[in-house]
Amino acid sequence: MDAAPSPIPARAVVFDAYGTLFDVAAAAARLRGELGEACDPLAALWRDKQLQYTWLRAAQGRHADFRTVTGEALDFCLAALDLERPGLRDRLMALYDALAPYPETAEILDRLAASGLRLAILSNGTPAMLAAAVEAAGLGEMFEAVISVEEVGVYKPAPAVYRRAVDRLGIAPGEIAFVSGNAWDIHAASAFGFRTLWCNRGGGPDDRLPGAPDRTMRSLRELPDLVVPT
Repeated sequence: MDAAPSPIPARAVVFDAYGTLFDVAAAAARLRGELGEACDPLAALWRDKQLQYTWLRAAQGRHADFRTVTGEALDFCLAALDLERPGLRDRLMALYDALAPYPETAEILDRLAASGLRLAILSNGTPAMLAAAVEAAGLGEMFEAVISVEEVGVYKPAPAVYRRAVDRLGIAPGEIAFVSGNAWDIHAASAFGFRTLWCNRGGGPDDRLPGAPDRTMRSLRELPDLVVPT
């Protein structure tokens, strides 16, 4: 039997927000009764277009904040799936501001904080979006810093985003354990110099990009055994 991987020593754990702490499918799921069979396709396409638009805007040097991009992606999806109904867009956008956290999120954050690790968020979300999500989930006291890409004006996976976490926390990249449910985010953070833990909830294949996850887990419940404070 293979030995369990040794824990990663770190001074801080920095989390991606959407798809890591907060369930990006939760907004559409709240309207499942109304959306019917279109619910899951809408949630998946919305997320895909949202990320595509961040990357395409970054490549063009035409930044718009994450709320704008999220709305533009939703507009595309509603048109593509023939779901353009009065009031639906506004309700979905409002629900996105209060995305449900994954069930284990609060417990795991409590355990990590109790161990002495510093906790932060590093996200594409706007400051207002992140504040709303953290408050709705009752996690407002957990994080030393909630860092938005708006502080640097470019989206992940630009290295400047990861550098912002280093600057805000005042520690070296190698002292940060970065957690994300997005493999592309993990690879970029690893290439930057973070220690990385990929929360691969879906069990999908890894990306073929520079960098690599140091550890892979199926939920955040595994995290306290994989990171230790230094």
